[in-house]
Amino acid sequence: MGIHSTKHSAQVVAKKLQEYDIQDIIISPGSRNAPLIIEFTNNYFFNNYSIIDERSAAFFALGMAQQKQKPVALICTSGSALLNYYPAIAEAFYSRIPLIIISADRPQKWIDQGEGQTIRQDKVFHNHIGFEFTFDDNQKDNELNTKKAIETAIRKKNPVHINIPFDEPLYETIETEILINHNNTEVIIPEIDKIQLEKYHKIWQKSNKIMILAGQLPPSDFIEKQLDKLSSNSNVVILNENISNVQNKKFINNIDQTIFLLNDKELENLKPDLLITIGRNIISKKVKQFLRKQQPENHWHIEHQIDIAPDTFEALTAHIDTTPEMFFSQLLFLIYDNENKESNYQKKWLSIKEKNKTRHQKYLEKTDFSDLKIFDFLSENIPENFMLQWGNSSTVRYAQLFDFKKNILHFSNRGTSGIDGSTSTAIGACFASKKPTILVTGDISFLYDSNALWNKYIPKNFKIILINNGGGDIFNFIPGPSKTKALNEFFVTKHNLKVKDLSKTYHIDYQLINNLDDLKSSFSSFINENNSPKIMEIDTRKINNSKILKDYFNFIFSENNLNKI
Repeated sequence: MGIHSTKHSAQVVAKKLQEYDIQDIIISPGSRNAPLIIEFTNNYFFNNYSIIDERSAAFFALGMAQQKQKPVALICTSGSALLNYYPAIAEAFYSRIPLIIISADRPQKWIDQGEGQTIRQDKVFHNHIGFEFTFDDNQKDNELNTKKAIETAIRKKNPVHINIPFDEPLYETIETEILINHNNTEVIIPEIDKIQLEKYHKIWQKSNKIMILAGQLPPSDFIEKQLDKLSSNSNVVILNENISNVQNKKFINNIDQTIFLLNDKELENLKPDLLITIGRNIISKKVKQFLRKQQPENHWHIEHQIDIAPDTFEALTAHIDTTPEMFFSQLLFLIYDNENKESNYQKKWLSIKEKNKTRHQKYLEKTDFSDLKIFDFLSENIPENFMLQWGNSSTVRYAQLFDFKKNILHFSNRGTSGIDGSTSTAIGACFASKKPTILVTGDISFLYDSNALWNKYIPKNFKIILINNGGGDIFNFIPGPSKTKALNEFFVTKHNLKVKDLSKTYHIDYQLINNLDDLKSSFSSFINENNSPKIMEIDTRKINNSKILKDYFNFIFSENNLNKI
């Protein structure tokens, strides 16, 4: 026996989450959600965490679910509190991260009647949700819909929304718990039908140029080994970004460094006959432009349990509804030992990669303290077995130009590519994984999510490297904004806020770096001391970072520049 809410609906939801072994519950305080708080906090099965700011709470939960690859639940009160979840829900929807949103609501009769903290909560996330429903008087349907919501989160890795109206009184408890039907779910990964697999195999056989493009993926040694085997075929090239968490010398793992300023004729020679995409959320705009213009004859996207496959390059010919691991296992069984088409396709790509890598290194040798040089330093000095969480905008793009040590994990909120929850997500990920974690972020992204530090769950091995280039410096690099009169005020967003003051407010260790020598001398202690969370602010506001980056690409793709060294 134990203490339970008198509200049947609160007990149903808690019981179902327990049945499906979902333990992590992020609660934002309120009154209308009191029955849920009572039910969850009086059950020792659940791990309950209190985070006040709902937007930060949702991204914290997203970071936890990102690492655990299982649903994390969120509980909030009624009204605008719920709307603050939306940025993280959209990110979870497009990154396929399972969240279970449980919102308290006012009874239907009070909607639009001038009652406080009362909005239209039913279907409020309709465009970015895997399943949604509002509890009503039909207890059997409520139980079935709760089951369906949880199973959708597990199977489809989608956010789901359970909305529960509560009438007063809200705080009454009883010692009697309800009985509900138990019916668990099992996730089954389907094999490809043999006839269909043979059709795919024939297309593979006739393709002289095959490209596998790996987008954002959770770490998988199995996928990495499969891709390594596939790359033994000379007509196969594998392109990946660091957030795909696969790495190999035979892969093209710095895509922009390889193709950024290639002309149409050069790109035409690199066009694939068959494109296979795995994972999600490609960062490189250049590879998107390339494949939209130089479209493959066939494009297969491999992803399980999705309603619509992303047609990123407007060339999709097949959505293969299984996991990459399952598909490549079946395909390798057919092709690995009996065919290796003679081709120079992979060789072409690797030749460009190696030539540009040499130029990359020569340019960096001559480059002084700047954003670009900082990323060069980080790529060489962040130890193995760290987790890197990348802020959006410039930082995650700079990261794609560099190779990091083999056993470093890479994550970023690339579903919607927003800056609004990078810090909260990184803290949640560090908390869930317990791995030493570094968030590399820009000043605007950090300031936008500064409430993330209003959080008692920040691990001692969590660190932030904050590159302060004085606002959204990316807008000095891309061509459109730099031509407008509004560049400095409405694009670059310069500010006078001091990170040191925020760090002091939240009792976070802080240090300021102004040059490369200080970075080199301070970095080891910053990395290795884990007595408290830390922020290292690296100030590059006096540097023309956008010019250095433009010169970098011009140098790499100019034959003449190589002779100027």
